[in-house]
Amino acid sequence: METLLSISIALSAGLFMSRVVKPLKLPAVTGYLIAGILIGPYCLGRLGIDGFGFVSTEQVGAMSIINDVALGFIAFAIGDEFRLEQLKKTGKAATIIGILQAVLTTVVVDAALIGLHFILGEEKFPLPTAIILGAIASATAPAATLMVVRQYKAKGKLTNLLLPIVALDDAVGLIIFAVSFGYAKTLVSGESNIYSVLVDPIVEIIGSLILGAILGYLLAWAEKYFFSRSKRQAIVVTAIFLAVALSKLKFHLGPVELGFSPLLVCMMLGTVFCNVCDFSANLMEKTDRWTAPLFILFFVLSGAELEFSVFSELSVVGIGIVYIITRSFGKWFGARIGANIAGCEPNIKKYLGITLLPQAGVALGMSVSALELGEVGVVIRNIVLFGVLIYELFGPLMTKIALTKAGDIKPKEEKVKIAAEKGRGE
Repeated sequence: METLLSISIALSAGLFMSRVVKPLKLPAVTGYLIAGILIGPYCLGRLGIDGFGFVSTEQVGAMSIINDVALGFIAFAIGDEFRLEQLKKTGKAATIIGILQAVLTTVVVDAALIGLHFILGEEKFPLPTAIILGAIASATAPAATLMVVRQYKAKGKLTNLLLPIVALDDAVGLIIFAVSFGYAKTLVSGESNIYSVLVDPIVEIIGSLILGAILGYLLAWAEKYFFSRSKRQAIVVTAIFLAVALSKLKFHLGPVELGFSPLLVCMMLGTVFCNVCDFSANLMEKTDRWTAPLFILFFVLSGAELEFSVFSELSVVGIGIVYIITRSFGKWFGARIGANIAGCEPNIKKYLGITLLPQAGVALGMSVSALELGEVGVVIRNIVLFGVLIYELFGPLMTKIALTKAGDIKPKEEKVKIAAEKGRGE
């Protein structure tokens, strides 16, 4: 009963806060995050009343299955952006920008934090900490970006580039993190392992794409044997649940660890399904409507997970500020350089980098992996939590502003005018 009560309170709080932030012209996702903070362990949860907010981070963590499933649906939806007809128009530019901005962000953050390491010394700020934080900086949150695009029905050349870049960004980020993490482990332990540095990340990415492709083809095949919309939609939901479950499996083949990335598996599932199934567009639209409450829960729980205790450590705040500033510059600079190389329009060069600032799920997952390094990992986790807290509260708003400036989000008055002109034309 307490779990169901907590879920209903989380949904109610998220919906209520979305109305509160609307007059302030803030994205709904920001309202959901604020709602999560309010009912989380650092606000209402302090009252210690079960069912009236979350009294501990462990209680929030117990609902991690909701976050896993929500991220699966988000990745599946992003897969829709990789339709072949769309890739013919934006594929080259998205690939150039996606890879370049992720790599340059890591380089910029690494350079700043390694410099900080030499200033503060090994004891106060170890070198492995700087290296891993640079890798984590490459990751962007697809969830917040997708929610802003959907809420404001953003359409245009910037939006067409943005979602494929965000998806590619996570794939590149996983490779950078795996290589950096493997090197950092050798610095901490003194033992070199070529498998953890190079082989494991490549196997994970290739394995995830293969698993997602197989599930995508199976989903498209299964859909042919059902004709009602409700059953077809049920099969899509089943496939995503299955993809999330299978992506949690891990195998050992000698010294090589075979694991899967849930984001890449579900993204590939969506990509293959959308390109193989003739009626996928209709099913994707139906699935989007079904998942609205799930996404609200995801962001409310994300807000409840944010740990304000990180503010109590001045060193974490100081390094966190350097991390946020350098990562923001890296994203903006990398996207601008990539857009220049790809020959994009001025608006894309100017505003694309700003839309890549949100950071959450993937970065938090990387920081959890970093806990294997002991005290070094704890410092990394706290700095990433500080960064996520800032990025999740302000990132969606910055994305909205950038898309509006680029002309992809139309003011309500302009939308009404366009609709009226279409009506007269008919």
